[in-house]
Amino acid sequence: MAQPIFTAAHFQDEEAAFAYIEARVWPNGPVCPFCGGIHERIKKLGGKTTRLGLWKCYQCMKPFTVKIGTVFESSHVKLHLWLQAMHLICSSKKGISSNQLHRTLGVTLKTAWFMSHRIREAMRQDRGLFAPPMGGAGKIVEADEAYIGRDANKKLKGPGVKQAVMSLVEREGMIRSFHVANVRGETLRAIIGKHVSTQSRFMTDESNIYAGIGWNFAQHGTVMHTAKEFVRGDIHTNTVEGYFSILKRGITGVYQHVSEAHLRRYLVEFDFRYNNRAKLGVNDEMRTERAIKGVVDKRLTYQTAGERRTA
Repeated sequence: MAQPIFTAAHFQDEEAAFAYIEARVWPNGPVCPFCGGIHERIKKLGGKTTRLGLWKCYQCMKPFTVKIGTVFESSHVKLHLWLQAMHLICSSKKGISSNQLHRTLGVTLKTAWFMSHRIREAMRQDRGLFAPPMGGAGKIVEADEAYIGRDANKKLKGPGVKQAVMSLVEREGMIRSFHVANVRGETLRAIIGKHVSTQSRFMTDESNIYAGIGWNFAQHGTVMHTAKEFVRGDIHTNTVEGYFSILKRGITGVYQHVSEAHLRRYLVEFDFRYNNRAKLGVNDEMRTERAIKGVVDKRLTYQTAGERRTA
């Protein structure tokens, strides 16, 4: 039986919220964010201090809390409200707007918008040089592209005009989505070549975009959408198209307007929920905990996030 949300102590009590986050950010005990000091060189400050969660490192002699060096740093919002916001975003399949967070949490709209982007930053996965490629021997990776926003019309300019997105999904596995400048072959092939193992079976539609790289994989299967062919054996792109269905409904129905500058952060959010979905055994609480573990070393300032706000 599902339990009502926000009844747990860490959603209501600030001291419990600090303890909850400390247990997940510091699973082996507190670590000084300034010098890396651990264990016996760190003591929790009590007595005269009125600051919750305050520790002091006697190696560098600096006080700190678990908020330092995380997306929570310099925020005046209570940690138990941060946890409520994280739970709401992580458990809402199509997302939750800043306006809704503003009403639910009782914070300003500007604060709710900023909290949302910080939480998306915590959800961000490393796709750098050492990120392993998707797929592999015996595995299937699907690729497809979509447009997010208003109807593509060359006369329309500014916020809301459709933006191109390309996604790669490993069947029964993870997804990686990219906000791309265009859907030309040279743009997409560079991403596919970096992120997909050549040992994979590669599935796409009949677009010529993929013809120049498909030969590089163990198999390149295509379906002819223009001929109303959508499945041929295990050759299809239904998995990635199912993801696009959720993404478009979320962007259009919940967020309504997403600017070009921030689309990549919304893709991070939808990718995170997909990669931590119930089908993989991840429930709402586990998904929120995984987001909390991602808050370290991802501090985002209001100026960095950008002053153009979305819904």
